[in-house]
Amino acid sequence: MADKDVTGAPPESRFQVARGTLLADVWMGRLIRTGGVGVIAAVVGMLVFLLWQVVPLFSGADVSPLPAVPAQSGAVAFGEDDSGEVAYAAMADGSLRFVRTADGSAVSSWTPPAGAVGVTAMRVQSREGQVLLGHADGSVTVVSVTFKVNFAKDGRRSAEPEVKAESPRQVGEKGRPVTELWAARSLGSRLIVVRQPSAGGSALRAIRLTERRGLGGRATVIAGEPFAVAADVTDPAQVLVPSTADSALVILRDGEVRAYSGEGDRLDLIQSFRPLAGPKATPSAAGFIFGDVSAVFLGTDGRHRVWALHPVKQPDGRSLRRWGEVREPESLPGPGVGVWPAAGNKCYLVSAGGILQLRNLTTGAVRWEGVAPAGSPRQVVFSRDYDRFSALVSDGRILRWKVEDHHPDASWAAFFGRIWYEGAEGPAFVWQSSSGSDEFEAKYSLVPLIYGTVKGTFYALLFALPIALLAAVYVSQFLRPDLRLIVKPLMEVMASLPSVVLGFLAGLWLAPVVDAHLVPLLCALAVLAPAGFASGWAWSRLPQPVRRRARPGLEFLWLVPVVCLCVCAAWSLGPWVESTFFTVADPSGAVVSDFREWWRVSTGLAYDARNSLVVGFVMGFAVIPVVFTIAEDALSNVPAALTSGSLALGASRWQTVWRVVVPTAVSGIVSAVMIGFGRAVGETMIVVMATGNTAVMDANPFNGMRTLSANIAVELPEAPAGHTHFRALFLGACCLFLLTFVLNTLAEILRQRLRERYKVV
Repeated sequence: MADKDVTGAPPESRFQVARGTLLADVWMGRLIRTGGVGVIAAVVGMLVFLLWQVVPLFSGADVSPLPAVPAQSGAVAFGEDDSGEVAYAAMADGSLRFVRTADGSAVSSWTPPAGAVGVTAMRVQSREGQVLLGHADGSVTVVSVTFKVNFAKDGRRSAEPEVKAESPRQVGEKGRPVTELWAARSLGSRLIVVRQPSAGGSALRAIRLTERRGLGGRATVIAGEPFAVAADVTDPAQVLVPSTADSALVILRDGEVRAYSGEGDRLDLIQSFRPLAGPKATPSAAGFIFGDVSAVFLGTDGRHRVWALHPVKQPDGRSLRRWGEVREPESLPGPGVGVWPAAGNKCYLVSAGGILQLRNLTTGAVRWEGVAPAGSPRQVVFSRDYDRFSALVSDGRILRWKVEDHHPDASWAAFFGRIWYEGAEGPAFVWQSSSGSDEFEAKYSLVPLIYGTVKGTFYALLFALPIALLAAVYVSQFLRPDLRLIVKPLMEVMASLPSVVLGFLAGLWLAPVVDAHLVPLLCALAVLAPAGFASGWAWSRLPQPVRRRARPGLEFLWLVPVVCLCVCAAWSLGPWVESTFFTVADPSGAVVSDFREWWRVSTGLAYDARNSLVVGFVMGFAVIPVVFTIAEDALSNVPAALTSGSLALGASRWQTVWRVVVPTAVSGIVSAVMIGFGRAVGETMIVVMATGNTAVMDANPFNGMRTLSANIAVELPEAPAGHTHFRALFLGACCLFLLTFVLNTLAEILRQRLRERYKVV
C-alpha cells in the first residue's frame, strides 16, 4: 500500500516521464529531423551536380579578337602553321612571305625558281600544307609548305618554314593561262582542276595523279592524261572538289549545279540540281563542309541551303547516293560572301550582309555572330584544333580570332530532335557515340535511350505486376498463416539476388532456351491464365462435400495439377502450331517452319535472340519480390474489424477482398507499384547482359533496346572528362533523375488522395 495515498489513488510520480526518456525523445526527434533534411539535401545536391555538368552543353561559342598581322601588300592568299605562330602571305607573282603572327616580323621568303613561267593563278590549302601555282602556259606547280619546330635551351618554341616545289605538270591546254584552279588529295590520288579562257568564256580541264608506295615506303607519282571536265559548260561560276578526289561540283552562272564523278581520266555527269529554288536564284557562295559530303549554298537574296549526298531507294530496291536538300537554315541578312569550313567538326563560318556567323551544320545552331571586318574576307583558315580562325581581308591584313567552343555539336535539337545525319536516308533519332570509321559523326540523341528505358520498364511491369499483386492478395487473404510464414521470407530472400547474376543467367542460359523454343513457350504462356481461371471456375462448381475435403488455404494444391497439365499440353502443341502457321520459303525455295524467319519476312522487323521478352521476364523476376512484399504488408495491415464486419453482413470472401480490403490498402499498393517502377527504370546489369544493348526505336518485342542506366554504365568509363560525350551521359542521368522524380511525385499525390478517400475512421 506504499504506492497509494490515503485516498487510495496512485501517487503522481507514477505518471511522470523519466528525465532520461525525455532527453532521449528530444535527441531522437532532432536526429530524425536532421536525417530527413540530410536526405533532401543529398537529393538536391545530386540534382545540382548533374545540372552543373550539363549546363555547359547549351552555352554558345566565345569568340574574341586576337592581334592582327600587319598588312602584306599584294597578298592574294595566305596560310599558317598548326600553332598559329607563323603565317605566310602568297603574292600575285607566286612568292611567299613568312612572318611571325605575334609582332609581324619577317621570318623568311620564297620565290619560284628562276626561269619559271609567269604565275597567273594561285590557291593556298593551308591545312594540307600546299600552295598551287597556275602558270601562263597551262601548267600547275604544287608547292609543299611544312614547318620544323625547334626548342631553344630556355624552352622557347619556334617554327621554321620549309618550302619544296614539285616540277610543273601540264594540266590545261598549252598556250592558255590558268585563271583559277582547285585541287584535292585523298589517300591514293590527287585531282587538280584548272580553268582556262576559251572562245565561249572559260573551260575546265583536270588531271589525276596516282600515288603508289613501294616496300621502302617511297611514293611514286603516276600522272594520267589531262582531260576535259564539263565540256558542255561554257563558263562555270565555281567549282567544288571534295577531299575524296573522285568527283566535282560545277556551279553554273544560272544557278544550276552539276555533279560529276568517275575514276581514271574522266568525270561523268551523274546528277544536276538547283540548290536554290527559282529561275533566277543564283548561288553567290558555296563550299564543302568537313567530310565533303555536305555542301552549303548561299544565295544573292540571302537564302541559305544545305545539300548532301545521301542514299535514295530506287524502284528496284537498290540504294544510290544522290544529292538532295537536307536542311533549310534561316535566311541571312544579305547576299552570301563566303563559306569556310572548320577542321575536325561540322562548324562553318559564313559572311553575309556585313556579319559573320559561326554555325553548326548538324544541329543548325548559330554558335556565334559578330560584325564582319571592313573589307570582306577573301579567305578564312581554321586551326586544326578549332581554337582560332584567321581571315585575309582586301587591304592585306590577316585578322585573327580566338574561339572557345567546347561543345559545338550540342544543342536541344541534337539531344531531343530528329537530325538528318550524313549518310542517312532521312531525319532520325540516333545515339552513336563512337565508330571505327573516319567519316563518323557523333550522334547524341537521348530519345532512343528514353524509349528503351520505357520499353524495358513496360515489359518488366507487364510481367511482374499481375503476378506480384495477385500473389500478395492471395498470400495475405487466403493462404494459411503457417504457410504465409514460409512464403513471405522466401520472397524477401529472392529480392536479395544480385542483378548481375540474373543478367548472367538471362544472357547465357535463358535467351538461348527461349530462342530455341519460342513458339511452345508462347503457347504455354497463352494457356496459363485461361487455364487458371477455368480451373478456379470448375472448382467453384464442384459440390460442397467435395470442396470441403480441401483444407482452407490449400485449395491451390487441387488446382496446380490441372494448370500444369494444360501448360504441358500447350507446350507439346507448340511445334505443330509453328509448322502449321509459321512457314516461310528459304532462299532455295524449300518451305521451312521457323517463327524467327517468318517474323523477319512477314513483318520486315528484326529478330534478336536477346530481346525485350527475355529482358521483361528477368527484370520482372527482380521486381516481383519488391512489389509483393510492400503490397502484402499493406493488405495484411487492413484492420480485421473491416473484414469481419463485411463477412458478418453476408459478403463472400472474394467480395470482401475486392470491395473492402483492396480499396483500403490501395495507397500501399500504389507505393509498391511505384517502387517496382523505380527498380525497373534504374536496372542496369540485366539490360546490359540480356539484350543486344542497341539504341533502336521500335515497338518490336523481338528486338533489344538500350536504356539510360545501361548506357551510362557502359560508356561513362570510356568518355573523356569534360567532353561532349561525357556531359551527354550526365544529361541522360539528369533525364533519368527527373523521370523518376516526376513520376514518384505524381504517385505520391495519387497515394495521398486515395488514402484520404479510403481512410478508416
